[in-house]
Amino acid sequence: MTDKDIHLTHLTSDGHAHMVDVGEKVVTARRATARARVRMSRQTFDKLVSGNTPKGDVLATARIAGIQASKLTPQLIPLCHSIQLTRVEVSITLEGGIAIVDATAEARDRTGVEMEAMVAASAAALTLYDMLKAVDRAMSFDVCLLEKAGGRTGHWTRPATGGADTP
Repeated sequence: MTDKDIHLTHLTSDGHAHMVDVGEKVVTARRATARARVRMSRQTFDKLVSGNTPKGDVLATARIAGIQASKLTPQLIPLCHSIQLTRVEVSITLEGGIAIVDATAEARDRTGVEMEAMVAASAAALTLYDMLKAVDRAMSFDVCLLEKAGGRTGHWTRPATGGADTP
């Protein structure tokens, strides 16, 4: 692949950033799921599992933060379109010393919901960090898209790598 083979949709012919026109696209059902994995010390994980944390119900707060953040995606990501979300779900599973945040966003619209799902997972992970930082400032997290469905490109699922970065 050469540079001439690459078509950048968010740049004008003059090289200026712009929002892509989706006005002629067909409205279809869209769904995307993203995952954040929040790593923490064993002590922090044990406190989270037991509910013995200094700032209250960490998991409920993180879920609500993720849902709320998904609705703000176009204000956070410069070239994202405002879309009519029909559903956002954020779940948090605690296993093996890691908090696994899964965020699913759905809409019937002209453009996808991948960014809304990734923003939801990211905001939930950041909220976990914020509410647990008094216990563990060394926490870290990663975020990835697991799956998307709908639109011109159809269904996509993250390939399993089998390594440490497997979601």
